[in-house]
Amino acid sequence: MRNAADVVALALAEDAPWGDVTSETLLPRDALADARLVAREPGVLAGTDAAREAFAQAARLTGGSLDLLDLAADGTRFAAGDALGRVRGTAHAVLRAERVALNLLQHLSGVATTTAAFVDAVAGTGARVVDTRKTTPGLRALERAAVRAGGGHNHRWSLSDAVLVKDNHLAVLLASGLDVTAALRSVRAAVPHTTAIEVEVDRLDQLGAVLDADVDVVMLDNFTLDDLAEGVRTVRARSRALVEASGGVRLDTVRAIAATGVDLVSVGALTQNSRTLDLGLDTTVNP
Repeated sequence: MRNAADVVALALAEDAPWGDVTSETLLPRDALADARLVAREPGVLAGTDAAREAFAQAARLTGGSLDLLDLAADGTRFAAGDALGRVRGTAHAVLRAERVALNLLQHLSGVATTTAAFVDAVAGTGARVVDTRKTTPGLRALERAAVRAGGGHNHRWSLSDAVLVKDNHLAVLLASGLDVTAALRSVRAAVPHTTAIEVEVDRLDQLGAVLDADVDVVMLDNFTLDDLAEGVRTVRARSRALVEASGGVRLDTVRAIAATGVDLVSVGALTQNSRTLDLGLDTTVNP
């Protein structure tokens, strides 16, 4: 799993594979830059660790220095015009990192801002807003940190971290003539006691066989509100399993979904559909 340092190293290499030809031919090596990060629209900040890493790596690559690197914390809510940070150092270092730092800050702040909107929408229902594996390849760790910055929670990290039996798994089981309950019980016997088992169902009549296997989480996928409420009642009556709602969740529908009594609402849009925020890095260069 790539961390911020890995992502930044790849991004800097992509952005300046043979150096920054403009700065290197135009600016003195000892020129200084004083840059301020400014919000041009409201939102929630995320990606500051990656931005710090970008400036630090750029300073090493250019042989420059950073005299000041001060950014607001992830999760900070801001208005248009707010100053969110300041970086001061050699111009070659600041300008080498500028685009990479801004790209990551803008994208990840967009994820955090979208997440915060969903979290605010379900306030008071008791339901958690969680992300999905619909992340940008290579950016999962950063995007999921941004979800947390927005007040959301993370689902399983990868295919290796938990058992999640989806509709395609069930289709293969049924086509193979296997009993769903027996198959799920065999999974329970095979995995460590710390491994959660979740099963996705898309019809109410599938619940009985799943609940008989004593799973940890039941995902109700693309259910109507009435069927969600009925599903929650069924699970509560027969099991201690958590109930997750998923499938096409939008900002204008998430509160009604949460109000059915589900424990979790998984939202692919947190990472898949978030737009980048407009943040600027305004730089003054002094000789």
